[in-house]
Amino acid sequence: MKRCAVVFATPERQWIWTVEVPEQANVAEVIQSARLQAGDAEVPWQGDVGIFGELCTRATVPRDGDRIEIYRPLKSDPKESRRARAAAGRAAAGPASAPPRSPLKTAR
Repeated sequence: MKRCAVVFATPERQWIWTVEVPEQANVAEVIQSARLQAGDAEVPWQGDVGIFGELCTRATVPRDGDRIEIYRPLKSDPKESRRARAAAGRAAAGPASAPPRSPLKTAR
């Protein structure tokens, strides 16, 4: 038997379930054991998972003492958020803030 911790957190609260499972149990089975302990906790059980911050699949077999993390879904796409912030910054700065262009060199 091995012991693993299953964790989930929101900005307001953290949950930690310690479960004991057979050595060959995979992440999906460990999460299922935690789910039985969790009762009616609002956790996205089908969300992405990882072990100590490294994304993994549910077929991964964790080791004794591993912390399995259930990740919250993103509220927005990070790339889109970055593009929107950059566009807002450019719009606020106006055209005068653009760096001057260097003159083109001509071949002789």
